[in-house]
Formats: sequence, C-alpha cells, structure tokens
Amino acid sequence: MPLVVAPIGRELRVIKILTDEKTKKHLENLGITISSTLSIISQSGGSTICSIKDGRLALDKSVATKIFVA
Repeated sequence: MPLVVAPIGRELRVIKILTDEKTKKHLENLGITISSTLSIISQSGGSTICSIKDGRLALDKSVATKIFVA
C-alpha cells in the first residue's frame, strides 16, 4: 500500500520506491531504503510525517504516494 494510506502509529516496512533515481538517492540519504522500517506519526494537509530511526521526516503527498509499505 502507498505510504499516504498506511495506518498511523504502526511499524511499516518499505517494500518498493517508485521514483526517479535522483529522488530515490535523496530518500536513501534520509534513511528510507527498501526493507527499512518506519512509522507514520501524522498525516495532514497533504504531508505525511514519519518516524524513521531516531528522527522525523515530513514527506509531501507526491513523494509519499510513490513509497510502498507493508
């Protein structure tokens, strides 16, 4: 399922990232890679706020729709 429709507060595993190579490399630098785990803190106004490792990330809707989790 895409990250934008994933449940809040649950630990999720990234299974697919469908973006261009530049964006994929940027996400990798932020810690979002295939098989990494994250959880959604909140979703509002088109932004998705995730907790990954020891930090938080805000992703806009266009990026969050291209990250698939299970």
